[in-house]
Amino acid sequence: MKFSLSTKVGLFLLVFATPVLAQTDLSKPIPFDPNVKKGQLSNGLTYYIRKNAEPKDRAELRLVVKAGSILENDEQQGLAHFMEHMSFNGTTNFPKNELVDFLQKTGVRFGADLNAYTGFDETVYMLPIPTDSAGLLEKGLQVLDDWAHGALLATDEIDKERGVVLEESRSGRGAQQRMRDKYFKMILNNSRYADRLPIGKDDILKNFKPEVLKQFYQDWYRPDLMAVIAVGDFDPAEVEKIIKDKFGSIPMPKSPKKRTEYTIPLDGATNVAIVTDPEQAQNVIQVFYKQPEFKEKTLKDARTNLTYGLFNGMMGNRMQELTQQADPPFLFGTGSYGGFLGDLDAYTSVALAKSTEGVERALTALLTENSRVQKFGFTESELDRAKKSLLNGIERSLKEKDKTRSDNYVQEYIDNFLNEGAATGIEFYADFVKKELDGIKLEEINKLAGQFITDKNRAVVILGPEKAKDQLPTEAKVKELLASAGKDVTAYVDDAVDTPLLPAEPKGTKVVSEKKLDEKLGITELTLGNGVKVLLKPTDFKNDQILFEATGKGGTSLFPKDLETDAFASYLVSSGGVGTYSQTQLQKYLAGKTVSVNPYLSELTEGITGSTNPQDLETALQLVYAYFTAPRKDAAVVQGILTNQRAYLENMMKTPTPEKVYSDTLTAVLTSNDPRRRPMTPERVDKVNLDRALEIYKDRFKDASDFVFTFVGAFKVDEIKPLIEKYIGGLPSTDRDDTYDHPNIFPPKGRIEKTIYKGLEPKSRVTMVYSGEYEYNPENNVQIEALQEVLQIKLIESLREEESGVYGVSVSDKTDKVPSGHYRYVIQFGCAPENVDKLVKRTMEEVDKLKKNGAEAKDIEKFVAETRRKTQVDMKTNPFWLSYIDTSLFIDEDLNEVFDEEKHLKEVTVASTKAAAQKYFNDENFIKVVMMPEKK
Repeated sequence: MKFSLSTKVGLFLLVFATPVLAQTDLSKPIPFDPNVKKGQLSNGLTYYIRKNAEPKDRAELRLVVKAGSILENDEQQGLAHFMEHMSFNGTTNFPKNELVDFLQKTGVRFGADLNAYTGFDETVYMLPIPTDSAGLLEKGLQVLDDWAHGALLATDEIDKERGVVLEESRSGRGAQQRMRDKYFKMILNNSRYADRLPIGKDDILKNFKPEVLKQFYQDWYRPDLMAVIAVGDFDPAEVEKIIKDKFGSIPMPKSPKKRTEYTIPLDGATNVAIVTDPEQAQNVIQVFYKQPEFKEKTLKDARTNLTYGLFNGMMGNRMQELTQQADPPFLFGTGSYGGFLGDLDAYTSVALAKSTEGVERALTALLTENSRVQKFGFTESELDRAKKSLLNGIERSLKEKDKTRSDNYVQEYIDNFLNEGAATGIEFYADFVKKELDGIKLEEINKLAGQFITDKNRAVVILGPEKAKDQLPTEAKVKELLASAGKDVTAYVDDAVDTPLLPAEPKGTKVVSEKKLDEKLGITELTLGNGVKVLLKPTDFKNDQILFEATGKGGTSLFPKDLETDAFASYLVSSGGVGTYSQTQLQKYLAGKTVSVNPYLSELTEGITGSTNPQDLETALQLVYAYFTAPRKDAAVVQGILTNQRAYLENMMKTPTPEKVYSDTLTAVLTSNDPRRRPMTPERVDKVNLDRALEIYKDRFKDASDFVFTFVGAFKVDEIKPLIEKYIGGLPSTDRDDTYDHPNIFPPKGRIEKTIYKGLEPKSRVTMVYSGEYEYNPENNVQIEALQEVLQIKLIESLREEESGVYGVSVSDKTDKVPSGHYRYVIQFGCAPENVDKLVKRTMEEVDKLKKNGAEAKDIEKFVAETRRKTQVDMKTNPFWLSYIDTSLFIDEDLNEVFDEEKHLKEVTVASTKAAAQKYFNDENFIKVVMMPEKK
């Protein structure tokens, strides 16, 4: 978790990660974490160094530049972001694309690991690097040094990158962009921020002279505006020496330009924007109450930040409860205080209305809830639960202090450099909160509503479909609603209960068989008296985490006549709560506990997923038992869920977006229009039957004997066993012989090409699919994976770097073992309509090269390095093992297979990839679906 005090709490969970030092004198400044070495070189560059061995032999490096699009002059709009791109296209020590090439060979994936982003006020470069090979860490810091002052900015590379950045700009076009352009100046009070979106302007991107980009680089990429951050498994003294040696020589300009701190003015006005678009399907309401930014400097500020987090958590729960009525006022609603933009914060209320006609009702509901808190405040019971949840999060972070990943620390130091945000350790934070939390009284929290929600500096934005714009409320009506909000509001009634989760304790059954599956795996298999199997893998990856999953075969495939009800069955049942607890009462009961338990029904399986900790494991198992034995029907909640779902789909059908049309068409082609894969419609929602859903759910969960439970995490087998015998051993068992009825829906054979015309913007989508029958085994699987990675590398090189025709291109693979072996490759990219044929042709040429020559040795080297590095990290995490064990058991694979990966990687050769390409890139089974803009 992140430990940062300066995030201007916008979400309740952020408070869990807001460390501060316990002091009796709240006027004192918040101290800096002593575990971090922070320094400044003579040229003004700041650095942060922290040793952290999670994950082992890895480091997270960042170069932070306090320069973004806000600093661009009129002829540079978009060039802060363009500069970020150019940092990967040739530097002093890594000409042209050698940087990406080098890093891929170390196991760093372009895009997934190696990345960067440009904001209004900053540009941040991200580089994870292995530290277990000699010289790699120093080479990684050399990369940051090159980014800082060694970009070559060759004219030919700039010209090639124009197309890539223009394609990134093209990908962002659509209804959201067009509507944003209409209301952005209003909510930003015509400030400079409204005119400096990081993506810039296409005409400038196409035509700027290289000297203009170079000037931005010279002006703003300078040491006094930079920070180097290094967190990882290394010697801090060595890293500090490298930073001083490399970055200390970066010269400061003799006459540096002043970095202006731009602001967003507040004029006290209430502004309203009602914006429509032909491709906007849903009705969205946003209400902003803007005010000056809250800065945390002292411990008093840190205490104030805690009150903001408590307020946000309680407000969020209230909004969520509104969606669990028989006739909810909106599909989704939220309200929270947090950072806005520039030097402003805002209390923001958001709702997704059920229809254009329902916008007024949704807006009224938002304003009413705000007024309810203003007039009556929260209750003591709400505050008590919020405090318990906050403390639970702190205790979890404290227990995991030596297991926190390096990438969770770096954001704290980024914020410290950019915003002077406080950065201190969890030990100080925990001590501070435990001393201060009891002193935060309800009256103090309730005063915040009046502080956050005022009649000054308000902005209301309503977004809706063009064809229904006459049905949206007018600006005058919106202001009338603002003025009359909450006139008849009544106090909130808390319906929390505190009775036992289970009315009676289960009798349970004893373990009848116990065996170690394999010493290397570290898995113990238990068989209980009711026939349930339990696999236990204790780990030390986390100090306070236990993950589990239970899987049984069957799922909704056994109920082919109930397709609509199948789709909602587990969601509707779990939304009712368990036993005597409604879903909202259940969430209140679990406040302060680390318990998440969710039953599910998929097509082939039924099961339960969960996460907890050793302290709350019994509560989690009680909930598992309750979901098996006491599912609860709540007709009112279900009516609200289905009402909302129907409204959402009605909106999508009235104004089908290009993305929705394309997705539905692609699904129809890939599944041969199978009725089991048809998109949901309002008419289909009407067929959903709650009673039938409960019947299906009970049928699937009445017999636990074919379930396999897998537990991974911080426990000891002997200590967890009594709880497993009591709760899992007590589950119902009929010992039936169950399996699934696989629908066998795979991409059709033959060649299929389809073009659809949808969308107002000049942009296209392309999907190409190769598929066929397949012999599923580890030897073939590694060849499938290798082909996916080398083709992705080649298409990035060809379509992006050489053709400058795409911003991104993805190649994914999928293999199935049941009911029979199948594989598929899916190639996808977006581009200009006029480039579709050219880029498809180039893609096919790259595929043909693989079929003719196999993969290049250097690309195989990259695949092996990336796979090896990823597996090394994954195998030290609980989620990996939970998924691996559960999936392997379901498809009947050897659990020891993971240890043979190195052997299989050695089987990937030029010759093997050539044979695989000829076999799997089968032109006879090829699907191409293209979306072009609507013909005018």
